[in-house]
Amino acid sequence: MKREVTLIATAAMGLESIVANEVKQLGYDPKTENGRVLFKAPLIAIPRANLWLRSADRVKIFVGEQKVTTFDELFEATKALPWEAFIDETGKFPVSGKSVKSKLYSVSDCQAIVKKATAEKLKLKHGIASKMPETGQLYKIEIALHKDIATWTIDTSGAGLHKRGYRIGQGEAPLKETLAAALIMLTNWQPDEPFVDPFCGSGTIPIEAALIGQNIAPGFNREFASEEWPFINHKLWDQAFEEAEDMANYDQGLNITGSDVDHNMIKISKDNALEAGLSDLIYWKQMQVSDLSVKQKNGYLVSNPPYGQRIGDREAVNKTYQELGLGLREHSSWSVYILTAAKNFEKYYGQKATKKRKLFNGFIETDYYQYFGRKENK
Repeated sequence: MKREVTLIATAAMGLESIVANEVKQLGYDPKTENGRVLFKAPLIAIPRANLWLRSADRVKIFVGEQKVTTFDELFEATKALPWEAFIDETGKFPVSGKSVKSKLYSVSDCQAIVKKATAEKLKLKHGIASKMPETGQLYKIEIALHKDIATWTIDTSGAGLHKRGYRIGQGEAPLKETLAAALIMLTNWQPDEPFVDPFCGSGTIPIEAALIGQNIAPGFNREFASEEWPFINHKLWDQAFEEAEDMANYDQGLNITGSDVDHNMIKISKDNALEAGLSDLIYWKQMQVSDLSVKQKNGYLVSNPPYGQRIGDREAVNKTYQELGLGLREHSSWSVYILTAAKNFEKYYGQKATKKRKLFNGFIETDYYQYFGRKENK
């Protein structure tokens, strides 16, 4: 029988259902909770989930969960967990932690106890009399306490999954790649339809659209912490990478445009697209939103425009929203999706959204304004 593990795909607030749908598309049965999606799966799910999940933040191994209210309970509960099933005799295992509304509120003390208990269990199971050498592969353990429930995990991703490996330049407030992908997946856009981002910044939304359009695994060009872990046969990683290569549709034509008023951001976007191997698939243009010209039917506009959070910027930003609305007024077949923290967006855009969804851009509370176009015959 194939060995199974329980995995946690962590998710930003509001994106849990998107991550759960991605897990389901991989063939696994997700259980959605606040900030995370759990699923049981064979070991190959570790490379597959890391390679394919576009909107998740990380993939972690769920080691255990239990109520603890004293340091002794934390130590014994930690020592009882099967750490030897994951961490080899030379593995490095630093411990990070967090505590919310729990009796054990000292994170540093919790980390130290988990570290000591894990080391004792590993020494016992691996037959090591002295101190654990910790000269081998890295296994980042996290102890998270919430309302006295302790959860132990091991991170399999390394750098966060938003780090696709193509961003070599960025603006002041770049949109995370995971959120950009989620914005696109919340639409009904198909790769053969026009796609525009008139506030493209460093190009994240158009680049993520191109990756989705050609079904390119977002993690295909990066490395992961768990690639060299002994308990995961390297053939499973090879198999997952081969699957990603086979699933990519490099022949799919795309009609994606990214524009921005700042010529420097267009240069950065081009450089990022080149790094992603997508330089020939996205059309970049420096222009004002007032010059936006929509010529085709049934297109999609997905964008994260300026929010105008600084008082001096608000008037200019409101005018930008107004110009965007005016430019799309006569194009009812286009669907428009705007992420902004501006509560007055609909007023200046000139139309109430068909649907709104609350999302967080980092720590900024935003609304995702969705305007559904009426499809026309081409």
